[in-house]
Amino acid sequence: MPDSQPTHLFSRAALLRPLTTTPHWDLVVIGGGATGLGVALDGLSRGYKTLLLERDDFAKGTSSRSTKLVHGGVRYLAQGDLGLVREALYERGLLLKNAPHLVKNQDFIIPSYTWWGGPFYTIGLKLYDLLAGRLSLGASVHLSQAETLRRLGNLRPAGLRGGVLYHDGQFDDARLAINLAQTAIERGGTLLNHCRVHGLLKDAQGQITGVTATDAETGRTYPVQARAVVNATGVFVDDIRVLDQPGAPRLVQPSQGVHIVVDQSFLPGPDALMIPQTDDGRVLFAVPWHGRVVLGTTDTPLSATSAEPRALEEEIEFILRTAGRYLTRPPRRQDALSIFAGLRPLAAPTGGSAKTREISRSHKILVSEAGLVTITGGKWTTYRRMGQDTVDRVIALGKLPPAVSQTAHQPVHGAQPTPDRRSHLAAYGTDQAALLALIARQPALGEKLDEALEFLQAEVVWAARAEMARTVEDVLARRVRVLFLDAAAAIRVAPRVAALLAAELGRDAAWQQQQVTDFELVARHYLPSAPPVA
Repeated sequence: MPDSQPTHLFSRAALLRPLTTTPHWDLVVIGGGATGLGVALDGLSRGYKTLLLERDDFAKGTSSRSTKLVHGGVRYLAQGDLGLVREALYERGLLLKNAPHLVKNQDFIIPSYTWWGGPFYTIGLKLYDLLAGRLSLGASVHLSQAETLRRLGNLRPAGLRGGVLYHDGQFDDARLAINLAQTAIERGGTLLNHCRVHGLLKDAQGQITGVTATDAETGRTYPVQARAVVNATGVFVDDIRVLDQPGAPRLVQPSQGVHIVVDQSFLPGPDALMIPQTDDGRVLFAVPWHGRVVLGTTDTPLSATSAEPRALEEEIEFILRTAGRYLTRPPRRQDALSIFAGLRPLAAPTGGSAKTREISRSHKILVSEAGLVTITGGKWTTYRRMGQDTVDRVIALGKLPPAVSQTAHQPVHGAQPTPDRRSHLAAYGTDQAALLALIARQPALGEKLDEALEFLQAEVVWAARAEMARTVEDVLARRVRVLFLDAAAAIRVAPRVAALLAAELGRDAAWQQQQVTDFELVARHYLPSAPPVA
């Protein structure tokens, strides 16, 4: 967005106005994570008047807590799910083209400590390459022992026989979500965070005709009429389903994935490490990200959902123990900069194994008797296809007139090639020029939020003006990602962020203090505190 253009499209007042001026919507989407954003953007690409409502912030839940990979899923290849892998690899290629400022080609190396490991993984990854077709990111190759050690500087050399290099995508999940929301708004959609749906409207025949939603800031409740309502709330889909059918059986089997962020010195090169076989039969990644390294993940079945899930002690120890087996300098608890947990909305089977690693990551679309369309399962990489399939289903139900999806080649807001990623501002893509112009007008905004961090004060102002940030958590968790990169630093800069936001949003000192208090309550659980004494 050039700096000369106003950012009024993204103002709270502009986004709330259609709730009172639009008598009837074609499509209402509940949920502002990857899935909901994919549905909304797909609907808009076909010309439907679309409204998306998010209870908290865009990507507040699962969609900001991923392993930061855009991938086909090497693990699913090993399970023989070739259809899912092929679909995900195709979508990976589209994402690299449509959001090159946020998605990049990342080299991964699988080290081999057995005589058969090198040939085995090389053959498997050649199939991975083949399934990617013309959207391949590059061919996988066998590496010698010396080359593997050179590229993975902290790798344990004892017993190493070599490695296999392959390519996958890497991205910033929450920033992609924000850019998708901006793309949808620029296409004429209305997308509101901090606006909770708490009721479904029905006609005399019991068919759903809309929703009721309340703006968290003003407390005002809005009745919203719509031809179609889509429930895309991830791990919370069952909360919406019971509004339609009290006592409805649960569809989602939540599974918790934990990640630990450590200093870049634990993986000093540009390559990522993939550990192909862990104690629980999964894979473990160590991925460079924003000048740090993300270690993860786990797969722990849970019986309940939470907006702020917490890492279990056994999950933390599992990651540290597994990574330590492969690294000369093993990470310890005190090395963690941030520990975060996310819940996967796995579509649980009606019978069979309850092990989450055996539950399909493919998505499912269900329609209730009252016409509520629910989309569940899936993963970030296939968000666009999930949106397309969901809108296709809505059309098939006769709720919307037929139209063809246009999202496969829809550039995401900010899209531009960014070969030089040395500056963290590259993630803003075409918005970087506007951000620098803001600093030129107000040089004080060019100062860092904290000397230990790369992020600038201008980014807070920009988050409020153009990225719909309304709280300190919105900024530090999902706009500049400090909470996920360094939890202690995030707590340290919270008062400054609150002051900048207050000035931009017209809030008072009491609001600032409450914001800092609220954020510290959340951020405390990301700190690498010592395990409890037995």
